[in-house]
Amino acid sequence: MTEGLFSADMMFVTAVFGMVAVTYSLRAGGYWIMGRLPITDRVRRGLEALPGAIIVSTIFPIVLKGGVAVALCLVVAAVAQIKLRKEYVAVFFAVGAAAALRAAGL
Repeated sequence: MTEGLFSADMMFVTAVFGMVAVTYSLRAGGYWIMGRLPITDRVRRGLEALPGAIIVSTIFPIVLKGGVAVALCLVVAAVAQIKLRKEYVAVFFAVGAAAALRAAGL
């Protein structure tokens, strides 16, 4: 291992390039496979539901770990999004709710 500003261990560099290759292969392979499958109504509905499923699977563990305050902020953000249809405004409402809940001791 050499010393310097941009020095890196060869195992680290190999690992990074390996992760890049696997990630690219999976993404390109997905596009390749989907380009050869017929898009039936069932497949289309599944693809349309996928973003929501990804969001729920990402947020659910955070809510479970964060407790009541995080769950209430999520509810505030969801209600604001449904009523106003503006994502950034919903985020600001959730941040405001989080600040108020933390100030209240939750």
